[in-house]
Amino acid sequence: MLERLVIALVLLLFPATLPAHGPTPQRADETLAIPATPDTVWKLVSSFGGIGQWHKLVTKVAATGGDAAGAERVLTLEKGEITEGLDEVDAGAKRISYRLLKENADALPVSFYTATIEVKPAGSGSEVAWSARFYRADTSNFPPDNLNDEAAIAAMTDFIKQGLEGLKAKAGGS
Repeated sequence: MLERLVIALVLLLFPATLPAHGPTPQRADETLAIPATPDTVWKLVSSFGGIGQWHKLVTKVAATGGDAAGAERVLTLEKGEITEGLDEVDAGAKRISYRLLKENADALPVSFYTATIEVKPAGSGSEVAWSARFYRADTSNFPPDNLNDEAAIAAMTDFIKQGLEGLKAKAGGS
């Protein structure tokens, strides 16, 4: 009984010494100007299964459900496959939102994400904003370096940047 009281007293007096509870959500946000019309860029972005035609890191895509909410795609990356689901397509706003359905920490060191790609007019071309909110692959309190927040941020940022560059190249930009 005395031991429990001492533990409770220590926990009340020194709560900062306790380990944190789980991971915090992380973000990756990138924007790129593309010298192609928003309609041209939107046609590429809105084809949910067409990402393999313009994303440099996607070597193969298997898609089901077309380009409407509820569609799914399996992306083959250098180190494995991940599965994504399409949540929303807003053709008027030229915006799609999707999420990770099946993780693969070897392929991408995250445990979950939601992402949005939006195409807006910018001068005679387009501006494409791609943002993602995600959690690291290892959600324990002490993840290894390859599965921690820094690894997740670096991987998602690289995935988005390379996707935007591939989109720019495919849409006719330089």
